[in-house]
Amino acid sequence: MKIPVALSPLLALGLVLAASPAIAAAARATPTPTPGCPAPDRFADAASSDPVALGWMQGSPPPRDRQIRFADGSTARFPQTRWAFSHWRELLPTVRVARGDDPASRFERAERTDIDALAFVPIGASAPMTWPQSLAANYTDGLLVLHRGRIVYERYAGALTADGQHLAMSVTKSFTGTLTEMLIEEGRLDAAARVDRYLPELTDSGFGDATVRQVLDMTTALDYDENYTSPDSAFITYGKAAGFIVREAGYSGPDTVTDFLRTIGKSGEHGAAFSYRSPNTDVLAWLLQRVTGKRVPQLLEERFWGPLGMEQDASYQIDAAGTPLAAGGLNLGLRDLARFGEVMRQGGRLDGHQVVPEAVVARIRAGGRPGDFAGAGYTTLPGWSYRSQWWVSHDDHGVFMARGVNGQAIYVDPAAEMVVARFGSNPVASNKCLDPTTLPAFRVLAEQLMRTAH
Repeated sequence: MKIPVALSPLLALGLVLAASPAIAAAARATPTPTPGCPAPDRFADAASSDPVALGWMQGSPPPRDRQIRFADGSTARFPQTRWAFSHWRELLPTVRVARGDDPASRFERAERTDIDALAFVPIGASAPMTWPQSLAANYTDGLLVLHRGRIVYERYAGALTADGQHLAMSVTKSFTGTLTEMLIEEGRLDAAARVDRYLPELTDSGFGDATVRQVLDMTTALDYDENYTSPDSAFITYGKAAGFIVREAGYSGPDTVTDFLRTIGKSGEHGAAFSYRSPNTDVLAWLLQRVTGKRVPQLLEERFWGPLGMEQDASYQIDAAGTPLAAGGLNLGLRDLARFGEVMRQGGRLDGHQVVPEAVVARIRAGGRPGDFAGAGYTTLPGWSYRSQWWVSHDDHGVFMARGVNGQAIYVDPAAEMVVARFGSNPVASNKCLDPTTLPAFRVLAEQLMRTAH
């Protein structure tokens, strides 16, 4: 089904192809530089890096210089990533997350023509930016806005289509965290219990004496650095073990996620402060499997994909031992990403059914302790906290988010009755480089919907 476009406008470790003339023009607008981020002109802009126009993986077979392969590292290079993030299951091993045989739930449509006319001033800038310019500046592959459960805006660009899937990156963590909170609510996991009560394999690791809650909220004290660019960082070894970073010849380190988790030591005292470290989420997935006997993809099928009436099967990247990469391996469609955000906005209910316990959503929305978060260096998120693998604003709208590198996001604004689901392929991984446009753009959108609701 093709949806018309109205005005149109890396990797470390997340309707219709619509790169229209207006989006292309917006892509040529020069965004304001952000301190600590690459200059905007360091990379080809959204229009110049369009994966369809560049011919990636087109032809029978594609010409060698237009091929993208995991083995040669091109899946992690920009602009190839603009194609790769929308075709991940073609490049690396995955398992299916099946939607089942029941009919898909359907969103009503109430598309608005005023959204493309919005403008705002990015954080740290003096000149305004238009909504279409923000889509281009963030290399948006797909963006969907729900207001009161109805689709009011839906756009696709790059290599993503309405029936396609996109890598969700660390938005995956919020699915894992919500599942964990559900098992805590059911009494099957004790949030105050030590990890090694359930996983004796981690007794001698940095996780052993951490509580389930500390892992869930990432207040563990680990000898591990989440540095996406340093070749010597623990994150790079983690990626090689998990299988999303190419291993060099002669690599002799851990070759599965669980083997890598055993190597992480402790550094400091658990519970003292928030520190973002992806392996925490893999420990959660291991805990989920230990207490249920089911891998995360199966739990997603039973808890979300079936009950929410997802439109598409999803896929989930796995390592060499078949372990799902719970910190960033989920691939799904844009509307299904929005469905998950919508059930969280509605306190866990969708179409009259309580899919996620109300108490679980309430704990997530309440957030963690901003004081634990304050020292983590997130200058674009003052006053925020992290709770159960979700980012919580504590602002006057009660905004909370699922966030992934390179532009993946679920933005839930309860006050505005709004959910924004976004996939992207920004060449810059860090959200601090996207937040100056993303956060004010979503806020001005929320205010517009509240002001003109009918």
